[in-house]
Amino acid sequence: MKIIVTGGAGFIGSTVIRHLIHNTDHEVLNLDKLTYSGNLESLDSIASSPRYRFEKSDICNYKSVELIFKSFQPNIIMHLAAESHVDRSIIKSSDFIQTNIIGTYTLLEVSRKYWNQLPEDLKNKFRFHHISTDEVYGDLQSTSNLFTEQTSYKPNSPYSASKASADHLVRSWNRTYGLPVVLTNCSNNYGPYQFPEKLIPLIILNAINGKPLPVYGDGEQIRDWLYVEDHAQALVLVALEAKIGETYNVGGNNQMRNIQVVELICDLLEKLRPQKNAGIEYYRNLIKFVIDRPGHDFRYGVDTSKIRRELGWVPKENFKTGLRKTVEWYINNKVWLQNILNKKNQQNKFDE
Repeated sequence: MKIIVTGGAGFIGSTVIRHLIHNTDHEVLNLDKLTYSGNLESLDSIASSPRYRFEKSDICNYKSVELIFKSFQPNIIMHLAAESHVDRSIIKSSDFIQTNIIGTYTLLEVSRKYWNQLPEDLKNKFRFHHISTDEVYGDLQSTSNLFTEQTSYKPNSPYSASKASADHLVRSWNRTYGLPVVLTNCSNNYGPYQFPEKLIPLIILNAINGKPLPVYGDGEQIRDWLYVEDHAQALVLVALEAKIGETYNVGGNNQMRNIQVVELICDLLEKLRPQKNAGIEYYRNLIKFVIDRPGHDFRYGVDTSKIRRELGWVPKENFKTGLRKTVEWYINNKVWLQNILNKKNQQNKFDE
């Protein structure tokens, strides 16, 4: 198959591409705008593969995307390109409206017109896989129930609202135009190559540098943590085998309070990197509770029984094993980390 991965230089997208090149025979085109969080160094291990190519393009640029489709002739679109940081969406929502809504609309229109002119055999192979988030469901106020694929949407941030809008567009292009689509809604991802503005890499980086470890509010917010390589395997499985029009929740079955996550990282660093900056006795001493984020959702948790039942997918990593791999990776990949931080400082002056 010939697969276009949008946002392929990002955290999840690059993991998907590495998985496809290392573990399948499919051809991959990486379509990425290379914003502050995109980094082609995350793809160094597969960059020389004859089955991989990169095109720098904005998914909002209709003519550019159309030319890429005509040249590459894809069978599958895996749409991961998105603005995804909630704090940034609160400060500058316009970027999220543009990329997540207008960008998705543009891709859908290019895909629809491309799909309509395909011969019947290729038409039947085509898939548009839209990758979304569990945040579109809002939050869970109890500690027992879970989001299912039938949960009503109730987004609470500009980010989640923009992703919910994109989900609705994708479903409507299937119902109205017949475009063959599949959707996935995932829980919080973590793992190697994640840009250090999200909780886990930010805490690792700050701790190593002896900086405060910011925890919103009382740190009691609960998230389901999904190791990114498990997620990549699920996404490829859905893209290749899922029934058209279906939605699948993808989660790690690892619900943790934010403060627990931060404390576990501190404890791992005590074992893996006991040397600290002067004046720091324990990493936990760096924890600092800060004013909570506006509209902060309390709890996310997804029911993964559908993808397990229909496609046979289960995550391989539990939180303990996945977090250790993640902390070790950041300790051992200082060059990658410094390069992407330098790029962010050059391109974007956003203050975390």
